[in-house]
Amino acid sequence: MPAGPDDPLDDLAGELLTRLRAAAWTGATPATSSGEQIAAAVEQHAGALSPAMRAELFARIERRALGLGPLQELMDDPGVDEILVQPGGAIWIERSGRVRPAGCAFDDEQQLRDVIERLLAPAGRRVDDAEPLCDARLPDGSRVNVVLPPLAVDGPAVTIRRFRPQGLGPGDLLAAGTWTAGLADMLAAAVRGRRNVLLCGGTGSGKTTTLGALSAFIGEHERIVTIEDTAELILRRPHVVRLEARPPGVDGRGEVTIRRLLRNALRMRPDRIIVGEVRGSEALDMIQAMATGHDGSMSSVHAGSPAEALRRVETLALMADVGLSHAAIRMRVAAALDLVVHQVREADGVRRI
Repeated sequence: MPAGPDDPLDDLAGELLTRLRAAAWTGATPATSSGEQIAAAVEQHAGALSPAMRAELFARIERRALGLGPLQELMDDPGVDEILVQPGGAIWIERSGRVRPAGCAFDDEQQLRDVIERLLAPAGRRVDDAEPLCDARLPDGSRVNVVLPPLAVDGPAVTIRRFRPQGLGPGDLLAAGTWTAGLADMLAAAVRGRRNVLLCGGTGSGKTTTLGALSAFIGEHERIVTIEDTAELILRRPHVVRLEARPPGVDGRGEVTIRRLLRNALRMRPDRIIVGEVRGSEALDMIQAMATGHDGSMSSVHAGSPAEALRRVETLALMADVGLSHAAIRMRVAAALDLVVHQVREADGVRRI
């Protein structure tokens, strides 16, 4: 578990790291990124500690200097679903559907900015004053969102949605209370019967997880193409092609939108198309694909109720600006969608359909 706020060893780790940084700034040592320098500092200032305590002290300094600092243990904890770093450095986590303080924090804004750079570097992304917003996928599949000042008024804010390598299957959601046995049977019949399904709900309601669980009812011989803004879906099927949108580069070029990927997916001989979430004009292409031969496709949309979900899909489809009337769009939505599944996160933290 992360160190508590009154942990003397953690305080010592922070003090020694400060000394290492100060030495680097004054030129007394080349940098703080050397394990040898950290080991020397531990031996010099903590020689009276037991070997086990010195090893733990070294590990804590190394995590702060080279790794993800106070985030490292949280990233290593499979029970943490989301990590929320507040402006000012306080850290909150979501565990079992409940958001609570993590019991650790960043020492200062500079430490937080250093960790942000380390988080984004493997994804080839960066965030700075010129581009203070960033959304990226980490090497382990987790999704990170960063907002810097001046957009984040009180300091950098970081949100990390953790990735579960195995995902959750139908049995897991049944055990968690997300759906009942009868509802699971009905959803299984809908998916196997190639009904087009739209999953709706608010942020954090578990839409992506449920989409992944529903895929377990798709036949193993079927070719599935998934399309997402940031790849999060985990499908337990053998024949899956995962497509991920690409934001523009620092020069403003190279963007590949979900709509472009969706159009390309139609040329990939998909049996089913799964759009992780519709947010824009790609809604028109999605409903047209569903209505013209790609039965059994699925997607999700942010909405507070099934009726609101249908209205939102209509509005997003109108954004395609192809000259269709609202009535014509509504007819296409009605022809495309067979089932709307609404999911919520209750006050007790449980996601339920």
